[in-house]
Amino acid sequence: MAKTEGAKFWLGVVTELQNRGVKDIFIACVDGLKGFPEAIEAVFPQTEVQLCIVHMVRNSVRFVNWKDRKKLCGDLKEIYTSATAEQAEVALEAFGKKWDNTYPMIGKSWRSHWQNIIPFFDYPSDIRKAIYTTNAIESLNRSLRKVIKTKGAFPTEASVMKIFYLALENIAKKWTMPIRCWNSAIQQFAIKFGDRMPL
Repeated sequence: MAKTEGAKFWLGVVTELQNRGVKDIFIACVDGLKGFPEAIEAVFPQTEVQLCIVHMVRNSVRFVNWKDRKKLCGDLKEIYTSATAEQAEVALEAFGKKWDNTYPMIGKSWRSHWQNIIPFFDYPSDIRKAIYTTNAIESLNRSLRKVIKTKGAFPTEASVMKIFYLALENIAKKWTMPIRCWNSAIQQFAIKFGDRMPL
């Protein structure tokens, strides 16, 4: 899929969300889907787009030799656990000096995505834990795929919707753990996005 096709598709998705009543998005944590950040910014221009750090790390180590993986992951962790964006940039520079000769695409990828990696440095660590990954969404998608995997075909679109509805009912029963530090996060969002916060 070309970059423009990706952006065009995601623009349609985000526009549909807006048409269905989404008024504002404060922070959007996204993975590496082409055109998705641009589509979000086009429809919701005030949204901070945050790349999923877990995806960045996974993509970084995909082609790393097993013997280097632990050290390299430790050096990547120095970047995304930095206290500030400035310290993260220093850690990225140190990472480049150490690894760019062996794995040049990793540092290049982090540098090219830097503007969508650093937004979460504006927040304290308890909020970062809630916004730095898309894993909760992926877990939901994995659970839904599991439900339809064994089915050969569905007679109608309504039958698909029913099976998804029942699956979501069962999945929701497992959601007993609240988002970590959510009370603190919501208070800080109220300060940062005060004029945009719904009453």
